[in-house]
Amino acid sequence: MSGDQVIKVGSRKSQLALIQTNHVISLLKEKYPEKQFEIVTMSTMGDRILDIPLPKIGEKSLFTKELETALANGAIDFVVHSLKDLPTTLPDDMVIGAVLTREDPRDALVLKKDLTSYNLSTLPPNSIIGTSSLRRTAQLLKKYPHLKIENIRGNLNTRLRKLDELGNYQAIILAASGLKRMGWEHRISEILEEKELMYAVGQGALAVECREDNLDIIKLLDSLYDLETALRVTAERSFLKTLGGGMINKMYNSGELSPVWEGFCTFWGIFGGHYQTTISTSIDYMLYLNGIHSLIKKNMYSFALVLMLGAGSDRAFQHS
Repeated sequence: MSGDQVIKVGSRKSQLALIQTNHVISLLKEKYPEKQFEIVTMSTMGDRILDIPLPKIGEKSLFTKELETALANGAIDFVVHSLKDLPTTLPDDMVIGAVLTREDPRDALVLKKDLTSYNLSTLPPNSIIGTSSLRRTAQLLKKYPHLKIENIRGNLNTRLRKLDELGNYQAIILAASGLKRMGWEHRISEILEEKELMYAVGQGALAVECREDNLDIIKLLDSLYDLETALRVTAERSFLKTLGGGMINKMYNSGELSPVWEGFCTFWGIFGGHYQTTISTSIDYMLYLNGIHSLIKKNMYSFALVLMLGAGSDRAFQHS
């Protein structure tokens, strides 16, 4: 890569996506002030289809496919993603070139402005909570059956406008990291701890995706890598990948990695789904559950080897 070549950075068009992309560029400029960057924005399927709940669209790469196509075609050099939007299996010629230091991974409750004296546990019966997440919906319905959960779509700006102006919701639940990056901490009514509502895999972390054969870009991105964050999200993505198949049709999951001491870590998470209840499938299901811990350990070990050897040594966060 020549010194005067402009590096093209792919991003979604939302305000939050651009804030995140500019943050990555600013960090790179601190390290490489001579480099020039240009942001190339585009809309993804998830951005365009707003009248259908996300799970019903039936596409895994809702917020990444168009960006990855541009990356594969050479129209852009790397893409900044919210890691929770990035599937655990990348296209064959792509790699996660960097994972940045994680922002707060927890979820946040945002109440209508005339209901700020409440919290999630004290909201009146039949209060409507807006979310597009199956993970959040499953946990909320289990813990707060007196509340109603309704789908809400759109970027952060759109969701807050729907909460404040339309009157259809008493509250919405959003990622705390997004609100903080937008400078909207004042709208957070309550931070929901992990035991209250487990956060999504990779939530709060930014990932930079690039082509596997673009060694100049991989070297450039190396300065952004945060090892602790990478280890934590590796455990979470291994959990997601391990439980993402088999009899489980819908995944609601999250996880946390405790501080690592002498090579040991503790991970915990949840999942939920629909499965048949015949005797044969129930037995298969229990056998499947009994083998999960070894599969996660195997995936985690493979991913850890990639981290130790460096992002360019293999397709990071993948396991065949």
